[in-house]
Amino acid sequence: MKHTPPSSPGSSPPSSSRRHWLAGAATAVAAASVSRVALAALPEPVQQTSADTAGPWTPPGVTGAGRPYHPVVTLNGWTLPWRMNKGVKEFHLVAEPVVREMAPGFLVNMWGYNGQSPGPTIEVVEGDRVRLFVTNRLPEHTTIHWHGQRLPNGMDGVGGLNQPQIPVGKTFVYEFEARRPGTFMYHPHADEMVQMAMGMMGFWVTHPKGRHPLIEPVQRDYCFLLNAFDVQPGSMTPQVNTMLEQNIWAWNSRVFPGITPLVARLGDRVRVRVGNLTMTNHPIHIHGIEFEVTGTDGGPVPKTARWPEVTTDVAVGQMRQLEFIADEPGDWAMHCHKSHHTMGAMGHGVPTMIGTDHRGLVRPLQRANPDYMVMGERGMADMGEMQMELPANTFPMMTGSGPYGPIEMGGMFTTLKVRAGLGANDYRDPGDYAMPPGTQARPVDVGQAPAASRPSAAPAPDQATLEGTARKPAGHGGHPH
Repeated sequence: MKHTPPSSPGSSPPSSSRRHWLAGAATAVAAASVSRVALAALPEPVQQTSADTAGPWTPPGVTGAGRPYHPVVTLNGWTLPWRMNKGVKEFHLVAEPVVREMAPGFLVNMWGYNGQSPGPTIEVVEGDRVRLFVTNRLPEHTTIHWHGQRLPNGMDGVGGLNQPQIPVGKTFVYEFEARRPGTFMYHPHADEMVQMAMGMMGFWVTHPKGRHPLIEPVQRDYCFLLNAFDVQPGSMTPQVNTMLEQNIWAWNSRVFPGITPLVARLGDRVRVRVGNLTMTNHPIHIHGIEFEVTGTDGGPVPKTARWPEVTTDVAVGQMRQLEFIADEPGDWAMHCHKSHHTMGAMGHGVPTMIGTDHRGLVRPLQRANPDYMVMGERGMADMGEMQMELPANTFPMMTGSGPYGPIEMGGMFTTLKVRAGLGANDYRDPGDYAMPPGTQARPVDVGQAPAASRPSAAPAPDQATLEGTARKPAGHGGHPH
């Protein structure tokens, strides 16, 4: 059975073809020496290479649990189709090298699943029996860990502990019951540092079977993973040994302005599911509304433990489920509140030049180096407008623009677009918000403010002053007893 994941209305069609994937499946089968009978037992793998946000995938009829559910929309991703086989939902994941377009014109070599990094979202219903075939087309072995799931120990996917590694060219099968509703993810537990640094991860959503006392119905349900990479300027392959100095901060392996806006109809109840597979925490901030954290990968949060927030910290390995009423129309920023995580690759090695007086220096410097540019003496906002030549396939530090000029952001940034009059299943970008008269900040004509004066340098303290104020801890070796 072949499924093609749908695109969102107004987006380009998915770049998958039956002929391409039959050829790909044949290659995998040849590598694994699988018989035709075994091949027939596998669901046909589905590939999606477009970085557009696909519309919600609704299964034909109702789910195996006998109830329909409201599907999620994966930001710049898609939901993996499944087939029913004697009451079991069957999925097929293919671990393989992929090329991800992180922003228009910025391509990165990654490892992922079914044509993309992150892999497709898996959606099931509480109580479903699921069977997941995993084919390894990587150059090394792998496994999959189903993060947060209650399942038999032998299905947990830790290579060497719970199972042998999946060899190159082979297919393993995992089977278990989706025992509790919630927000989960999947990722390797084999050569984990390399494989996750290369982008191997995906989202998993288990919907409740019927009405749940702690899970409210919503009109919009979004999900995405936080991930980060170290892609050196001019290169295409992440540095896998980097621990903390990543320079590309992404949502679902996309960076602003390549991250799709979240769209909501005025008055909708919206759920946003976020998972963190980076090496640091991320305070996720939404402008214009308050939300509550209603769930984690441990399950729904009791109502007595919730409180209103506009920012919530998502630590490493955690899932957070945010819910709010979209009752303020407009284009509201949504981003990580760590400022270095909303900029691109050029920022971390740039020295601070604020206050530096370049007068009289520019021409001599340009005679020695014709490409020299004055940069940063007034701050870095000028870089948003600067047409600076960069090495090929280099993501700039600041990029993207709005109706009023450069937005001066990159990385983990997008918008929440709330509009009246949208259709219930309309996820198209409604364009820029038209400000009602009298509701926008505006200039006031009170004359020109005086230019900032350069503070005079304070004299350096003399050595006697330093010695008089410095104190050493008492005790032997500088440690008090």
